Amino acid sequence: MKTIITITTLTIATLFSIDAIGERTSEQNKSPRSLNIELAHPNYEEVFVWSEGQDSQSSGYTSPTSLLTQSEMIGINITTTEDLVKYEPSIVIRRRFIGDSNGTLGIRGANMFQTARSMVFADGVPLHYFLESRWKGAPRWTMVSASEIAQVEVVYGPFSAEYSGNAMGGVVLIETSTPQEEELHVDGSFFTQQFDDYGFDDRLNGFKGFVSYGNKVENFSYYLSYNHLANDSQPQIFRDSSLVPTPNGTPTPTPLPVTGAIIENDSRSNRRFWYGDTGVVETKTDNYKIKLGYELDEWKALLNIVYEDRNSDTDSANSYLTDNSGRSIWSGLVIQDGEAFAVDHHRLNGSTLSRESLSLGLRVRGSIWDDVGIEANINQFKILKDEKRTSLRNSNDPEYTLDGSVADYHSSGWQTADLKFTFNDIFTNGLQLISGARHEDYELNLDLYDSSNYNNGSKDSFTSRFGGKTSLDAVFTQFNWDVSPLVDVAFGLRYERYTSSNGYFGNDDTRTPNYEVTDVPTESRSLTSPKFSMGFKPTDDWLIRYAFAKAYRFPIIEELFSQYQEFNSQSIPRPDLKPEDGTHHNLLLEKTLEDGYLRANIFHDSIKISIESQTYPDSSIRTFSPIDKVKTLGVEFIANQYNVLIDDLDIRFNLSYTDSEIIKNNLAPSTEGNQALRLPKWRSHLLANYQINDSWNIGGNIEYASNSYGRSDNLDNENNVYGAQDGYTRIGLNTHIDLNTQIRLSFGVDNLTNEITYVAHPWPGRTVYFNFSYDM
Repeated sequence: MKTIITITTLTIATLFSIDAIGERTSEQNKSPRSLNIELAHPNYEEVFVWSEGQDSQSSGYTSPTSLLTQSEMIGINITTTEDLVKYEPSIVIRRRFIGDSNGTLGIRGANMFQTARSMVFADGVPLHYFLESRWKGAPRWTMVSASEIAQVEVVYGPFSAEYSGNAMGGVVLIETSTPQEEELHVDGSFFTQQFDDYGFDDRLNGFKGFVSYGNKVENFSYYLSYNHLANDSQPQIFRDSSLVPTPNGTPTPTPLPVTGAIIENDSRSNRRFWYGDTGVVETKTDNYKIKLGYELDEWKALLNIVYEDRNSDTDSANSYLTDNSGRSIWSGLVIQDGEAFAVDHHRLNGSTLSRESLSLGLRVRGSIWDDVGIEANINQFKILKDEKRTSLRNSNDPEYTLDGSVADYHSSGWQTADLKFTFNDIFTNGLQLISGARHEDYELNLDLYDSSNYNNGSKDSFTSRFGGKTSLDAVFTQFNWDVSPLVDVAFGLRYERYTSSNGYFGNDDTRTPNYEVTDVPTESRSLTSPKFSMGFKPTDDWLIRYAFAKAYRFPIIEELFSQYQEFNSQSIPRPDLKPEDGTHHNLLLEKTLEDGYLRANIFHDSIKISIESQTYPDSSIRTFSPIDKVKTLGVEFIANQYNVLIDDLDIRFNLSYTDSEIIKNNLAPSTEGNQALRLPKWRSHLLANYQINDSWNIGGNIEYASNSYGRSDNLDNENNVYGAQDGYTRIGLNTHIDLNTQIRLSFGVDNLTNEITYVAHPWPGRTVYFNFSYDM
């Protein structure tokens, strides 16, 4: 029996080093295979990964790719899955704090709120969330634990016929390890940050713990794991108000004199009174997983069963205002230094979120004949419970009651299934055919209620209802042909039939006792997307590849049917939305080095009907209305090099430039020519690792992004304030040392310079990690 006990934020990834696998060849492109990774640590024997047989230098056959292996994860402070993805080229993950459920993903020209333009899979199981968009549409990262991840691959753009138009940004493919012998693994970490901005100043702590047990008995393997994450985050919302007009000299009613408001600009450079924050967000996530594997000759099957229980409390809002007697003020009309402003009673309220999810996934791979492979994936994701209870007022407000609201998701989730055949050397050597089919069903139902007792979750009367179903059926074929040692080409075609059905949204007649909804007729569309790529290898160490793709991204349920009215904002449905229409190009240039490679990608995306959540001019009405045309030109430079200057110093560096412009926007013509939303022009990541000796390792990382805009009018150009889209430079360091073959100590820090950054919401301050590990 192999027993592994590790208490470290770097967890399993810091302990592994991967032997060189070699350059990707034409044969390696042809069929999926198992990847055995030898481990340098004396107490580890083998990690088994069901993945494509390629190394981190592979640039992909049709699509540009980037692969992060375990030996390259060492320079990262790892607590959640997002930590292993966010350093890849042209990627941003808006994880506002450790344990954030709204860790949205943006890739290339797909911004972090266009969540339906990026796909995430773990062992073939979808983690992307194609029910809702924006912050609600973040991938379900916590359905896979960082401690079990063996490698991460990013596929850029929709250039492969295997993926739908949801790959307009790219696809993240996560592979986890499976046991090859009896093993026990335990890890954990403690992390702490000090956050100080506006009127909040406090130290916040968190803990992550993980335990797994697995074994392989003849052809059968099993793996059981439990992951627990608890964290207190910095406040995510800071509340403000503008000056109340006083045309007659004195506002009515008479305002209450107060002190404590912070007078600063907002993101649009308007003078505001900042009077409070929503307080610490207390999160707790428990993840339970079972993986069952079976191997018989060339056939392999893997069953994933995952249950997640997540709770989040935001019920400790802070008011910065006090009256003359020192009493905190939570609502009403107030005056400070002769200037009056209003504190809305609902702005410092509290809320509790409770969510339970279940995911089932089955992957089967095998060979029918020597040159014919097959892969099948089936997944069902079910929302067992997703309920948010919100108070109307802060519990410290003298006028507080149990009145509030309840948001309840029910009968929601998805089912997917796909089947893929791979035929190698058909008709002639070097000609490969990949063909298959995929089916996807999605359903979302959301009810919002007024509640006379939000604590108990009473649902007294509807205030909003919407929901519906979408489905996508696709068949695809792709030919990959090694014409000669110098040239290869690929031709692909993807046919998709999309249907939206059972759609409805609220349309209540207040004169009747029932809450009425409007039913939306079923609508179907069929579209075909061609793909093409061509590679040229003039010498052994140079590669040039051009890729072209058409792609259509169909609307998701929230974009079609979302309807609600909350405080001073209103959302209206758009069941008439058409699919996004994308034309994509990529030119890759690559130079292989002795211990690494240099790579450049030049990409151009033109998207018609670019679906965004937009506000109608001079109103508070919001809808998912398309920006008629957006163009993006980008350049990626990647330099990955082992043994830089000295032995055992490894570097992964990438730098991206993205120029994305609104070309046509009929809803708001004045925005034409502006920079597209939430897309910084410059992004860069650096990972560095130095193995000082067999027992001591140090690592470092840097995340950089320039500022961007959160509004299509580009008027939000104030920096370092709540609501801004700040640029940032975040530096991380870590080190670990093996005192002997059993004991390991480690330490890390993120955001070394304690930079306070707002990407709409604040990101964490300087965060310190303390770790200890023991191996038997």
